[in-house]
Amino acid sequence: MADGVTTAREAGETEAGVAGSRLAAFLETLDEPATLLERRRRAWERYTELPMPTRKSEEWRYTDLSRLDPESHVPFAPESGEEENRDAGDLPEQAARLLEGMEARSAVAVRVDGRTLHRRLDPALAERGVVFAPIRRVARERPELLAERLYTSDVSPMEEKLWSLHVAMLTGGDVLYVPDGVRVPEPVHVLRWAGEGDRLLSTHTLLVTGREAEVTWVEEYLSPDLESPLLSLSGLELFAGDGATVHYLSLQRYGRGVKHFSIQHLLAGRDTRLSGLNVNLGGDLARDDVTSHLEGPGSESEMLALWFGDGTQHFDHHTLQHHAAPHAYSDLLYKGALTDSARSVFRGLIRVDRGAQLTDAYQTNRNLLLSKHCHATTLPNLEIEADDVRCSHGATVGQVDEGMLFYLMSRGLTRLTAERLLVFGFFDEVLERVPVEGVRERLRDAIGSKIGL
Repeated sequence: MADGVTTAREAGETEAGVAGSRLAAFLETLDEPATLLERRRRAWERYTELPMPTRKSEEWRYTDLSRLDPESHVPFAPESGEEENRDAGDLPEQAARLLEGMEARSAVAVRVDGRTLHRRLDPALAERGVVFAPIRRVARERPELLAERLYTSDVSPMEEKLWSLHVAMLTGGDVLYVPDGVRVPEPVHVLRWAGEGDRLLSTHTLLVTGREAEVTWVEEYLSPDLESPLLSLSGLELFAGDGATVHYLSLQRYGRGVKHFSIQHLLAGRDTRLSGLNVNLGGDLARDDVTSHLEGPGSESEMLALWFGDGTQHFDHHTLQHHAAPHAYSDLLYKGALTDSARSVFRGLIRVDRGAQLTDAYQTNRNLLLSKHCHATTLPNLEIEADDVRCSHGATVGQVDEGMLFYLMSRGLTRLTAERLLVFGFFDEVLERVPVEGVRERLRDAIGSKIGL
């Protein structure tokens, strides 16, 4: 049991204390490899030591966590590592439709409330050494894949509170390992479905590639609208070997009643090419903290994001392009559109270390406002310690173009439909960079559904 945490109601004990005891007791029910359990316990101890971030912190100034009460949520039971393999007909309807309609996939997994109900990996890839399995199973059968990588990211102080909770309360996670020289021809697709409120769902992805490997990872987050709140925590650790090419795409389409926090750390070796895209469409509150570490000379990182907020949705994006090696290139393009009373935040930093000469880095954030009541905050920043670099950043916040609206409405469209078409065109600059046609069309369909086209 974590130090300083009790497990029973005592005289004068607060409701928060009782809830905290419930989370601590959750750790005592687990039956998993000792290395995983020890990491959970250390993370829980750290979580109990740290205060919840407040708006007094610069990194959380525009996102209020005062009503976030993780201890009021009951964690989903962690998966055992033994999986069912249900047919589409035995899955939630929306998950089943997606599974039945999928294009070619080299691997697929469907998680429902943290449990894997369907998983498939191309046997030819398994024969070449590709591993696609739950973290717990890998800890038992291939612990060397986790030893020096799992939970080793350089988490910043602003991330540490929620990262610690994420590790301690992990419901389940996936490991994808691609050996040297192996090209995974079609995307690996993971669908995460949550159907219950008053719950805490924590998922983790560890993605490791060898030298000259290539893979595309796609994950989706889905739920119905929930009457009681769901807290979703997600972590990604991506380690790309020298000369590897890795595409990572995340599509968040939770229903209302969900708060989603994602912390992503991507590390690029020499001559590695990384491309990441985060799309936020659902939930009441979503925050992405994305760090791209360019550790090898000649590495490249493309960081993309899209969001569309309506009602009172709040989307918060924090990014770091960390250039630690010379001759590296990074390009960030984040675009968001808002209507009703929605809010968004972008805070981006390009950091260039002293020895990272000949850095080439760009950062662009564009925001489109469709009502008088929505608001976008954008804060691009540079922190440069090298003297032979090319770095730039830019940001815009603007209303929809009335001239374009008039043109479309003169062709018989309503103002609402015309606005939606302009939003779709606004996003197309990012969508065109998605490398897989089938994935690109899925994203277009998801965005079209959200904006009413």
